[in-house]
Amino acid sequence: KKVIDPEPIRECAFNIILDSINSSGCLGGKALLDAYGCSVEHINGELTGIFAHTPEPLAANLEDLASAVAADESVTCGFAQDPDADRLAVIDENGRFIGEEYTLVLAALRMLQIHGSGIIAANLSTSRMIDDIAARFPGSHVIRTAVGEANVVDGLKNHAGLIGGEGNGGVILPPVCMVRDSLSAMALILDLLRVDGRPLSEIVDSIPRYAMIKQKVDLSAIGGVEIVDRIFSQIREAWPGAKVNDIDGVRVDLDEGWVHVRSSNTEPIVRLIVEAADDQTARTIIEEAEHATGLS
Repeated sequence: KKVIDPEPIRECAFNIILDSINSSGCLGGKALLDAYGCSVEHINGELTGIFAHTPEPLAANLEDLASAVAADESVTCGFAQDPDADRLAVIDENGRFIGEEYTLVLAALRMLQIHGSGIIAANLSTSRMIDDIAARFPGSHVIRTAVGEANVVDGLKNHAGLIGGEGNGGVILPPVCMVRDSLSAMALILDLLRVDGRPLSEIVDSIPRYAMIKQKVDLSAIGGVEIVDRIFSQIREAWPGAKVNDIDGVRVDLDEGWVHVRSSNTEPIVRLIVEAADDQTARTIIEEAEHATGLS
């Protein structure tokens, strides 16, 4: 059974620029876009294993792709794979890097349109945008898991999830495979563009946008891993009565945003992630978290 039928997408004749970073996604990425009838400009498409730029699919590393998209008014969007082709970053038709958090959101939106409702699995550090998308489809909700692909997969299996992933551009589509998969993400986004009819930029702008701050704090000079439990307790106590999830560190959900603190398994560090409706509110929350834990 076809999860995303290529025939209707072929009729759209989308024009895509694909950056496969000279790595694992070169053959599969191009083959998928060809199968879906896209006109493809394939940059860094030779499978040499020698990266043409820093491989992490972030805005600073995808300037060539963004410029190529912006320079050609006929381009539908740009796709960028990471070296092992399990994550996807997206550039809109104007050459704007829309952020890795949107990859799962856009893919999940299309799956919910197809099925009407469903369960989405996402880790604790993934944006609230995924909850906003689920709220558009009555009966849908988001299962939050610990950070890590295996944990999201467990969430999908345990709750018969429709789709899952992480805010790093990783999408897991159970009917295809139980791992993150940039090809599934591309197919779903193409199908979303087909049924919606609007440019990608307009679809993205119709989704509530949040400000996210991520910090890494070295604990080696202030007590090391021994103070991690204390930090978690202090985060809990900083917002009495707030919703708390402690399956992976501590995440506290507030009306105005959320804060997630988790420790590394290999280093004496904690990661502090905050999301809110705007930069100032996000900064206020992270300052409150730092003050409560003594990490400022």
